[in-house]
Amino acid sequence: MKQILILVAAIFISIAVSAQRPMPTAEVGTLDGKKVNLQEFTTNGKIKVISFWATWCGPCKIELDAMKGHFSEWKDKYDIDFIAISVDDARNIARIKPLVAQKGWPFTVLLDSNQELMRTLNIYSIPQTFLVDQKGNIVHQYNGYVPGSEKDLGDRISKLAMK
Repeated sequence: MKQILILVAAIFISIAVSAQRPMPTAEVGTLDGKKVNLQEFTTNGKIKVISFWATWCGPCKIELDAMKGHFSEWKDKYDIDFIAISVDDARNIARIKPLVAQKGWPFTVLLDSNQELMRTLNIYSIPQTFLVDQKGNIVHQYNGYVPGSEKDLGDRISKLAMK
């Protein structure tokens, strides 16, 4: 019986470890038109929240507004980075900067206008939010937005910060 419990525990641990995967390297744009490698943002030793969104996506804007309400606390307590990656195509890029300013989102905003990073991560719908650990590994993924999920995200950030 003891051996079975050890085997089951080993299986769960290996599943949990294999669920972690590194955030891929990809070239993304900035709001001022520069190209940067996402790795510049994901390998700085900080916990990251990376949210994929678009200007035309209502749930995305609701989620980012909700996250804005918690960002300063998370930043002060855990020194996290929050990166909002817009997947708007070239026709809608001009709408991003004014929307971010109007909403007062304090996040780093990057652009994946050709959706290359989105495809690499197998994202088929937005909003899609990733929690990335201090080593640049994806440790949790949220598909869509459910009101209150920022509480769960805050709990996960807190646990990661203790590691």
